[in-house]
Amino acid sequence: MKILKIFCAGVALVISLVACVAPAMAQQQQNPPLVVRQLKPDVYWTEGGSGGNTGFIIGKNGVIVIDAKTTPDSAKEMLADIAKVTNLPITHVILTHSDADHVNGLAAFPTGLTIIAHENNKKEQEAALAVGGRGAPPADHQPTMVVSKNKETLTLDGVKIELFHWAPAHTGGDLVVYLPDEKIVFTGDIAATNHPFARIHTENGKHGSSAGWAESMKGMIALNADTYVVGHGTVQTKADLQMHLAKVEERREKIKAMVAQGKSVSDVLAALPDSEAVPGQPGVAGPQGLSFTEVVYAEDSKH
Repeated sequence: MKILKIFCAGVALVISLVACVAPAMAQQQQNPPLVVRQLKPDVYWTEGGSGGNTGFIIGKNGVIVIDAKTTPDSAKEMLADIAKVTNLPITHVILTHSDADHVNGLAAFPTGLTIIAHENNKKEQEAALAVGGRGAPPADHQPTMVVSKNKETLTLDGVKIELFHWAPAHTGGDLVVYLPDEKIVFTGDIAATNHPFARIHTENGKHGSSAGWAESMKGMIALNADTYVVGHGTVQTKADLQMHLAKVEERREKIKAMVAQGKSVSDVLAALPDSEAVPGQPGVAGPQGLSFTEVVYAEDSKH
């Protein structure tokens, strides 16, 4: 009996250790180390950590950051890495969209910054903040400058930046950041390598669109750019975006044809399986919302 008690206690200890270690291991697997990579003398992007890719540009007197990671801890790590590159203060943050993995790290940023976002992004964040949902950084880190035009040309601290919003795409408030002098584009999640097609948010008050996604991809491809920093995954080329757009448009046409034939959504999903994630690619949103196939089906069923 004593041996049995010792054995049971040992099993309980092992189970307890596994319960403690497994989440930490899973977190470590999900969040690779944050790495800063240089694109041009004053332009950098970061991958890894918690959340989507980010960027930062060193201006004359300050730093312009693009997107803010998911958690304050990951954002602090990014801010510490920026401080290793330059001792200039962060003065501006540009948000590509309102998803939590791109905005919630703002809580770790200094207050008093100029935070730039599309007007629909601001509305989505305010709605999320009101219900304590995803994409809800603190009230004192909400956008302070909104973009309402399809194109906005700015000079921030000596850096020429063009901001584009062709249409609701990944979300209702996507903003593409283009550096014309450097020929670099920060795409947000309109372009990302962690999804076989495109992630379109239509849940939680976000009004993305597959047609708008295609329009936005075409707009980015038309820019005089060589380098595309995507929301998740490695840096892409114009040819990469063209190939991805062709793949998605082919899928859209197949779905639309089946809708025209009167097929049900179950029929379409059975004929065109739609996996939300690409194996080994972190950062895909959870099970909330519709898959790409379901989004296209819903859009075309309304016509």
